[in-house]
Amino acid sequence: MNPPFQAENVGSLLRPARLHEARARYQQGVISQEELRAVEDDAICEAVRKQEAVGLESITDGEFRRTFFHIDFLEKLEGITIAGGIATKFHTRTGQLDFAPPRVTVSGKLRHREDIQRADFEFLASVTTKGVPKVTIPSPTMAHFRGGRKGIDLQAYPEMDQFFDDLAAVYQSEIASLYRAGCRYVQLDDTNLAYLCDPALRQQAKDRGDDPDELPRAYAALINASLAGVPDDLVVGIHLCRGNMQSAWVAEGGYEPVAQVLFQELDVDAYFLEYDDERSGDFAPLRFLPPHKVAVLGLVSSKLPRVESAKEITDRINEATRHVPLENLALSAQCGFASTAHGNAISEDEQWAKLKLCVDVAAQVWK
Repeated sequence: MNPPFQAENVGSLLRPARLHEARARYQQGVISQEELRAVEDDAICEAVRKQEAVGLESITDGEFRRTFFHIDFLEKLEGITIAGGIATKFHTRTGQLDFAPPRVTVSGKLRHREDIQRADFEFLASVTTKGVPKVTIPSPTMAHFRGGRKGIDLQAYPEMDQFFDDLAAVYQSEIASLYRAGCRYVQLDDTNLAYLCDPALRQQAKDRGDDPDELPRAYAALINASLAGVPDDLVVGIHLCRGNMQSAWVAEGGYEPVAQVLFQELDVDAYFLEYDDERSGDFAPLRFLPPHKVAVLGLVSSKLPRVESAKEITDRINEATRHVPLENLALSAQCGFASTAHGNAISEDEQWAKLKLCVDVAAQVWK
């Protein structure tokens, strides 16, 4: 059982109602953190059983202990401050959704002061019986892109090289901690490489004083440094997300602007790519994929309730094989189903039907 698998699970799952209720009671001071964690444990056990029941071999905890896919991790790093919000326009199929996710700034020297995901991984591994437990963590680029140079304290980091070095060292420590705990499958969740495919967001980067043509190389170097020295039996994937909240998204545009750097300069084993609709562009950028890497095609929408037909998905996979051999491909939903605790506008039954579809189509295509 060596990941990535032909049918993959990106990571986050819709939170069950009892988990929403417990979190609200915890925030109101009605229950303790230990009582909240007990509810989380129970919900994760159920989610694991359901993932195994639909046939998935890549098992996650659904990110049930998080509110945001990135904030809950980054705020545990010394030197990171979470405050206020950063105004963001999310796109929907009927208009726009204004939302201000918490702002990440660097207010001091970065340090890895505690194991962040180890206890969560150890619990997941203890209740997984039929698959490989996968840990999803935000990409290190999430500490830079939205704020750029202005979001990093000048006294702490007068030179950006030292900032990137310290950020990479933080990730090296966390990944080493996970490996010592037995983790062999890690996924980095990265919005920024996908954002740099969108003309409007490329312009925003320019307005901040960054070069959108050079940032992908800088980010590839940062991620590679973060993964420096990882053992050969640790599989690392990266998910490129265009934004995912309440079925809305931020970025649009195909992968062509970053494809060559993404596939040929980034030292990861697998790429989880959003390919659910026209905003994702065509499959031509896959021509840069090296023969020893895997592109996991996110063809099943995690945003829309309609469950796609097996033929729709199979036809898209066949289309992708014009650019890359079938043995270098795999299948997943386009993103997680709840990158934030709000969740997307679909039901739990639809979520599980979509994951089962991935398993069934993979069994048919790669039989």
